Amino acid sequence: MDDTTRTPALREWAVVWDAVLAGRQVLDIRKGGIHETGKHFAVRAPRFWLYPGTEHQRADLLKPEALPALDRVLREAPPKETIRIEGWAELVATAEVSEAVPLLALDDEFVWSSEYAAQRLNWKPRHPLHLLVLRAHRLAEPIEVPWREEYRGCTSWADLIDLPADPTAASAAPVLDDDAFAARLDIVRRTLGDGALRPLGAALSSRG
Repeated sequence: MDDTTRTPALREWAVVWDAVLAGRQVLDIRKGGIHETGKHFAVRAPRFWLYPGTEHQRADLLKPEALPALDRVLREAPPKETIRIEGWAELVATAEVSEAVPLLALDDEFVWSSEYAAQRLNWKPRHPLHLLVLRAHRLAEPIEVPWREEYRGCTSWADLIDLPADPTAASAAPVLDDDAFAARLDIVRRTLGDGALRPLGAALSSRG
């Protein structure tokens, strides 16, 4: 039996995690990867590492403001056999979005272009888009771990080896202070309307 400890990490474009870890963005949008179990996204954990992916990043699906960051993360990316983890996130709340109006209203909260958000919404249109509200923490020092064949695949989550099982055990600091994060959360809540955001407990109880 394999007793190796694995800890969940959420995959996203490296340029997006860069924005999240800079405090520019507190949201992520998911529908599940093409190799996802059940073909749908599900919340795996209340806290997770941020796994930066360099594949599939497209400049034409980013706002112009994010293009210098894209150039930088590509230029500074570690070798392909290495994963550099620069932070982790606490999942604060989730929402399900089934139409374009809320996404357009939240456009200023993303570094993606509005076209990207529309593409994600329209992919598998019978299923809602999951909006994740994240409280990000940047590590005092990045952690580099070896890439493994088992991490391959178009899935939202990867179970990483060689990392602390509990992200809170690592030396890190929130990228936004309490007041700044509360203000951003309030923008999302007011934009989506009363009752649209589900707190962490509800998101976890509905996974599977």
